[in-house]
Amino acid sequence: METFLTPTGDEVLQMLAALGNPHRMRIIAALSEGRNYVSRLAREIGMSRPLLHMHLQRLEAAGLVTGVLELSEGGKAMKYFEVTPFVLHLTPETVADAARTLTDQDESKNETASTTKGAK
Repeated sequence: METFLTPTGDEVLQMLAALGNPHRMRIIAALSEGRNYVSRLAREIGMSRPLLHMHLQRLEAAGLVTGVLELSEGGKAMKYFEVTPFVLHLTPETVADAARTLTDQDESKNETASTTKGAK
């Protein structure tokens, strides 16, 4: 049985931001079928390798995928990616718990200030 840690508020925001893009959701869907290397993955989902790399970096930074560089039998370097097992169970209670761990409190103050200015 796998044990999953409860993500912090910052981690939840990073995961949701990473998943809030249709291309990245398609990448996760493709990788959920098994690990794949960048060139093949790009062909399968119909995306350029530079664009795919940008999306994979965002997913990797959020902890949703991991990449590893391997050498093929012919000596060619190939970067393989796979989905990192994750569970994100969102309820009002889990959002409230995550909100208590947010580290960037200044951002919410700035949003409040800009909303207040707009209301005047």
